[in-house]
Amino acid sequence: MAASHNFDLTGLVAAIGDAVVISDADGRIVVWNPAAERIFGFTQAEALGESLDLITPERHRRRHWDGYAKTMRTGETRYGTTLLKVPALHKDGRSLSIAFTVALLHDAEGAVTGIAAVIRDETERFQEERALRRRVAELEEALGTLVCA
Repeated sequence: MAASHNFDLTGLVAAIGDAVVISDADGRIVVWNPAAERIFGFTQAEALGESLDLITPERHRRRHWDGYAKTMRTGETRYGTTLLKVPALHKDGRSLSIAFTVALLHDAEGAVTGIAAVIRDETERFQEERALRRRVAELEEALGTLVCA
């Protein structure tokens, strides 16, 4: 049995180093912590009440909303334990690479009322991996040229 503790959840969400973004059933942002502000560039005042389109690249919106609607309808997601890696948008227009998991939020009757996402900025790591893959391909090509010569 879990011990009873009196935690300040608002303070906890604000202190977490990863972005915590909670959206309602319609995909409107209802929680935006300081890490979300740091990662995406939008202040809490700019983000609250806005659609998740705020941080979703236009070319990915249809797929995003199809998945969002399905999750709201079925109450199921595979991203509760599986890390989802997708592109995102910064306020200044630059592309980000983010990784996140989600938790479904339910009302007293068990209906899904929203989604909480815990998001990490993976842009730097993604760029490093891409540069390494490119370098490996160049080395393999050079080696292939040497072997064939």
